[in-house]
Amino acid sequence: MSVLFFHTMRYKVQDPRNASNDRFVLSKGHAAPILYSVWAEAGFLQEAELLNLRKIDSVLEGHPVPRQTFTDVATGSLGQGLGAACGMAYTGKFFDRASYRVYCLLGDGELSEGSVWEAMAFAGFYKLDNLVAIFDVNRLGQSDPAPLQHHVEIYQKRCEAFGWHAIIVDGHSVEELCKAFGQAKHQPTAIIAKTFKGKGISGVEDKESWHGKPLPKNMAEQVIQEIDDKIQNKKKLSPALPEEDAPVVNIRNIKMPSPPTYKVGEKWATRKAYGVALAKLGHANDRVIALDGDTKNSTFSELFKKEHPNRYIECYIAEQNMVSIAVGCATRDRTVAFASTFATFFTRAFDQIRMAAISESNINLCGSHCGVSIGEDGPSQMGLEDLCMFRAVPNATVFYPSDAVATEKAVEIAANTKGICFIRTSRPENPVIYNNNEDFHIGQAKVVLKSKDDQVTVIGAGVTLHEALAAAEQLRKEKIFIRVIDPFTIKPLDKKTILENARATKGRIITVEDHYHEGGIGEAVCAAVVGEPGITVSRLAVSHVPRSGKSAELLKMFGIDKDAIVQAVKVAVSKSRNAE
Repeated sequence: MSVLFFHTMRYKVQDPRNASNDRFVLSKGHAAPILYSVWAEAGFLQEAELLNLRKIDSVLEGHPVPRQTFTDVATGSLGQGLGAACGMAYTGKFFDRASYRVYCLLGDGELSEGSVWEAMAFAGFYKLDNLVAIFDVNRLGQSDPAPLQHHVEIYQKRCEAFGWHAIIVDGHSVEELCKAFGQAKHQPTAIIAKTFKGKGISGVEDKESWHGKPLPKNMAEQVIQEIDDKIQNKKKLSPALPEEDAPVVNIRNIKMPSPPTYKVGEKWATRKAYGVALAKLGHANDRVIALDGDTKNSTFSELFKKEHPNRYIECYIAEQNMVSIAVGCATRDRTVAFASTFATFFTRAFDQIRMAAISESNINLCGSHCGVSIGEDGPSQMGLEDLCMFRAVPNATVFYPSDAVATEKAVEIAANTKGICFIRTSRPENPVIYNNNEDFHIGQAKVVLKSKDDQVTVIGAGVTLHEALAAAEQLRKEKIFIRVIDPFTIKPLDKKTILENARATKGRIITVEDHYHEGGIGEAVCAAVVGEPGITVSRLAVSHVPRSGKSAELLKMFGIDKDAIVQAVKVAVSKSRNAE
């Protein structure tokens, strides 16, 4: 850390987030005290503040978080720092084309995480020669030794196999570290530092059971004195200043260059409308970027790639790493990142999404192929838990557009919204129902069908909104009228509109969704109306693990098609009549 911060890295101490500064990611976030100590030594933090570590009124938390201006991404859930560092390095090399470098310190314990090797593969493939990973191979994990212990030559071979220049060093040798950091190659560099936990402390060095434990007071005083006696030169060190060549970037208030150009009644899949919208947004700002995990011809992010090839990042089938890359790209407001894959594949990246929220990241994720409506591909490809997952993420916005116009508006709004944004898109083609000049807002639902004679309010989104409209048409022939609501965003949900319309339809609400019962639209609506007198909610949703079949067959099988809605409406109306 001392060699990095006071010999190798170039940065402005009093401006830690300067766009031209070298970046540092502490992937082994539990080592946060050393990070705080170097910033105190550099003069950014007051030394006295270090004594407030982990206290509730201090910014120095147990693991790094972006509340600290010298921290770009939160770490502590191990194995994620290198992916974010890759995103920063990719941005520096290909988007900023600046001279800043990115350094990431990993512990040997977290090298068991598959996400580390997804990031290693990414960096090797894209030859991120502005990236340096430092492996702290101290042999000891939290409860047991790490699997490779001090076999540093095996780490070296693994790194080389992933396309990295790998150097083994004595991690306690300032000279060796200075020399290693100075080696420039046309590939990423891995410095494999053999270290000993508790080096120089009698009874502690290379011993188990000291992870995360402070030394007893009398022992600590003696050790501090021993270390102090070894310091030969107490001259204050200052880091070198960066070359200020990172471009000025403005990603605020990004507007579509023109309105949507759809025709009411035309059939469009919202997944395709997403690709069209993203490609269009790319013309509005050259900092809009797209990422995908080898599904671009299904999510239609390929349309963005076709028009903006230099701003598309292929992450291949490594969804965890894709989310981390997006987080890294979006740090310091350098880009507006949109990452897409099948909605169901984001479930494997939930920890990365959770940490992105803790990182206060502004990334946009689009999940296509949601629900049983995708048809023959079967349950492994069907996103049926994604609404539940993203609703649980703090400060997330969950868009569920029901036609092409709404999808284009969702993309534009997401680009200008803080926090994690999730856009849920569908495979089937459904008619355009909104005019191109329709205005959309977060947390504002649309009443797409209403009359003074409505008896039930039906809430659907995506394919089920169209099923609800078809059900309304069928019920109208029997002189039964329903009100149909499109929520647009599931989080936040438009509680006011839902309650107003429910009260106008005798308190009856039916929700219908292409998602499991747990955590979806039905539960969101129930949470919104809980405690409200006279309101009843009936929920139609996918009740168990589905199977392959045609889209219409599956909607029918799981009771979320127009016929099921018709039946549910009749039951709700007859119940009320019987009660009267």
